[in-house]
Amino acid sequence: MRAAPLLCAAFLLAACQQEPPATPLTPEQSDALRPADARIAGIYEQSCKSCHTVRDTGAPLAGDRTQWNPRWAKGEDRLLKNTIAGFNGMPAGGQCFACTPDDYKALIRFMAGRDK
Repeated sequence: MRAAPLLCAAFLLAACQQEPPATPLTPEQSDALRPADARIAGIYEQSCKSCHTVRDTGAPLAGDRTQWNPRWAKGEDRLLKNTIAGFNGMPAGGQCFACTPDDYKALIRFMAGRDK
């Protein structure tokens, strides 16, 4: 009967490690977010922010994990490929003509709320 307390403790520990459920952001909350890295923040301001902080564009709001989680579940490689090639209304490269794949990855992580 000693196994029951151990199972209970393991269950509680696993539950504590899960992320809290995502909550939607308003466009104003999304607009207030900035990447920590100054260079990436500059790229974001010039190339991403105008669409990813405005709900009517159809782009997922930066930092809104309720919108990004289904995309993130497809994998970073898929998101990178879509960014480089263009996807739906997003132009190829997302209007960043000097971005490297690493820049795109950092921008994707930031907008998907995975940069912390």
